[in-house]
Amino acid sequence: MNTVATRTARWTPINVATVVLGFAAWWPLGIAAIAYILLGGSIDELLKNGFSQLKGISFPQRSSGNAAFDAYRAETLERLAREQAEFAAFVRRLREARDREEFDRFMKERKGTFDNNGQPA
Repeated sequence: MNTVATRTARWTPINVATVVLGFAAWWPLGIAAIAYILLGGSIDELLKNGFSQLKGISFPQRSSGNAAFDAYRAETLERLAREQAEFAAFVRRLREARDREEFDRFMKERKGTFDNNGQPA
């Protein structure tokens, strides 16, 4: 990506809204937001990281008063957590297989453009 594309990619709607809200709240916040964005930071990534950390927080479940239902709920939540982990592993393996296939195709195409001595054909 060239310099112009990099500069314009920084100014996403969330980044612009952050700068505007920063100036509306207190002008040093707006200047700090501009400086953060110009120095290569992205409010989008900052928000994604913050939300992903919040996903890891779990709150204790309150008892419903029915022991059978509480046991069922706990068992179901454990099963769903296992299934989610298995699915994440499946998606990771799928991505790795796709990446491997793309890399192998690239290397095959690249080999065709060079002779046996590694010189361009």
